[in-house]
Amino acid sequence: MARPQTPEEKLRYMTETPIPRLVFTLSAPTIVSMLITALYNMADTYFVGLIGNPSATAAVGVCFPLMAVLQAVGFMFGHGSGNYISRALGAQDQENATRMASTGFFLALLCGVGITVLGITLLQPLVWVLGSTPTIAPFARGYAFYILLGSPWLVASLVLNNQIRFQGNAVFSMLGVAAGAVLNVGLDPLFIFTLGMGVSGAALATIISQLVSFVLLMAGTHRGGCIRIAFKNFAPTRERWRSIFQGGIPSLLRQGLASVATVALNFMAGGFGDTAVAAMSIVTRVMQFAVSAVIGFGQGFQPICGFNYGAKRFDRVRGSFWFSAKLSFGVLLAAATCAMLFAPSIVELFLRGNAEVTAIGALSLRLQCVMLPFNGFLILSNMMLQTMGLAREASLVAVSRQGMFFIPAVLLLPRLLGLLGVQLAQPVGDICALVMTVPMALRVLNNLKR
Repeated sequence: MARPQTPEEKLRYMTETPIPRLVFTLSAPTIVSMLITALYNMADTYFVGLIGNPSATAAVGVCFPLMAVLQAVGFMFGHGSGNYISRALGAQDQENATRMASTGFFLALLCGVGITVLGITLLQPLVWVLGSTPTIAPFARGYAFYILLGSPWLVASLVLNNQIRFQGNAVFSMLGVAAGAVLNVGLDPLFIFTLGMGVSGAALATIISQLVSFVLLMAGTHRGGCIRIAFKNFAPTRERWRSIFQGGIPSLLRQGLASVATVALNFMAGGFGDTAVAAMSIVTRVMQFAVSAVIGFGQGFQPICGFNYGAKRFDRVRGSFWFSAKLSFGVLLAAATCAMLFAPSIVELFLRGNAEVTAIGALSLRLQCVMLPFNGFLILSNMMLQTMGLAREASLVAVSRQGMFFIPAVLLLPRLLGLLGVQLAQPVGDICALVMTVPMALRVLNNLKR
């Protein structure tokens, strides 16, 4: 086994390796990790869909905002501490990088415990706030209970995953995520059908799988020269709190608004019946899968951006951004073409024998695919601004797609266009976000050039 790189060797590797090779090397495991995570998220929808009840399928979609909140907290501490760590390592400040790793981890773990206590206490009203209907609520309660129970290690594993990745050790991150995902696919049918737990079994499979990922990711901090997590290094000073929030607030806003946006979508789709909620839930999961490869490119780009920005190699920041942006456009264009051609078949993978769900979902999927190729630029711009510590610009881009534009669209368009308005809301939000983001990203890139 090769020996771990020293901090000096890691710095040379990140600042001198040719950009295409570096992007592919760091992105390959993160792309695999993101695709596996997307399949992981789709597994519950797929196996619950085999029950054949649209209300059960809709319950998984209704609880998606809860998962988004947990991801928002995990990403805030993971990206906030990870961005800091990569810049500190680029500036050869090992001590502060080490303290930030433990600080971000333990703060996230405490937040996860708080979410568990509060969520289980308020479980009954929570499922209604998430957008349940009377027929969906019983399924949603069972699913949400187990997800809340696993909140501490779900949030903490996201922090470990991102910290390891920001140190340029994405392979260890991938292995932890992949093991949990494979286990989840195996446990879903066992708990849902063999043990007869239904929708609740899907959630129990998810949190057990996340616990396994957490344990493996913690073990990964002891490999490959990664920074080790230790309570003695927990030092939540005002400066570290500020750095975590500066680097993590865009992620919190992005994921938090995704949760609010999904609640709004559930409520507006609910006015057209459980079949509409089920169809939109399926499309949401499918689109997440399509975008996951680009998020993987972005996650491979982030440590390159952080190390080189910290080392003042601004030419490499620009070069890696444009290389990743062009590559992501091509990948998403191919994905959008396939999804448009086979939209009905894709929807029927998750709920067979319901023509209404298929028709609603297929049209929505095709409409969203129109803007899909441009999502790469939005994602990479947000990641670049966030990694560079430009919190104001990154936060604005983070809130634009789902917050500033999608939520007003999904609340207004159905009143004018009926169900078609629900289906058009996301493409409209994407167009508006792109128009706002392009000049902002170009201005920052031009400043780096100068």
